[in-house]
Amino acid sequence: MAAIPLTARGAERLKQELHRLKTVERPAVINAIADARAQGDLSENAEYDAAKEKQGFIEGRIQELEAKLSNAQIINPVELDAGGRIVFGATVDLEDLESSERVTYQVVGDDEADIRANLISVSSPIARALIGKTVGDVAEVQAPSGVREYEVLDVRYI
Repeated sequence: MAAIPLTARGAERLKQELHRLKTVERPAVINAIADARAQGDLSENAEYDAAKEKQGFIEGRIQELEAKLSNAQIINPVELDAGGRIVFGATVDLEDLESSERVTYQVVGDDEADIRANLISVSSPIARALIGKTVGDVAEVQAPSGVREYEVLDVRYI
């Protein structure tokens, strides 16, 4: 498996989720399975089936998180020296040249992307168009409504 880029904040969120799954969710579903078994006939026991299904989901998510964290390449944006270029972890101020709307994004890993929090995935079309750009450059992004142009106003590593 290839290295998975994550910011320190993103890696910490994944670690917290993993901890919660192992210490809260897993024991709770084990207890639910035990309670359902105590009711007798498992062939027609909906609670048992639901608990087993939930257990499968939890175990799968634990494996997924452990794999991602073991292959994570944790990048601290504060420690970057990219010479003003947009790279993974950079926070960028942009202006849409058509609407003059200004927006700020941080380029993050796929698992930590959240457009509502202005965190865009490094593999998203806008991030791919921005990577390598510097202040004053114009990035063309293919959007469903057509090509959008954004001018880079500022690049920060915070």
